[in-house]
Amino acid sequence: MLTVGLALAGLAAALHVYIFFMESLAWTRPSTRAVFGTSAEEAEATRELAFNQGFYNLFLAVVAVVGVVVVAAGPDDVGSALVLAGTGSMAAAATVLVAGNPARSSAALKQGLVPLLAVIAVVIGLAT
Repeated sequence: MLTVGLALAGLAAALHVYIFFMESLAWTRPSTRAVFGTSAEEAEATRELAFNQGFYNLFLAVVAVVGVVVVAAGPDDVGSALVLAGTGSMAAAATVLVAGNPARSSAALKQGLVPLLAVIAVVIGLAT
């Protein structure tokens, strides 16, 4: 089960790298605006905020990936802790998103389900 959790953590990290790309590098592009439902004016006005938020997503991905690599190199509590910190934070952020705006439940599900499954699988894997 630990292997499944690590694979899910890798997928969650890849998704958050893509979110980083959209928020920090492509925020004002029409394709990105369509994903987030923003107008050109809204995107321009929130560009700095999105840039910062994108890096937050990138850093969560990095924490999860470093954890996966450390666990893969050999059983290590530090690696497991990093995987759980990264994916747990991703899942928690999705919870905050839907709690703050229930209309964003679809986005929260997309960004939070895989990390939540990773947390569950890693915890079960560590317990067995």
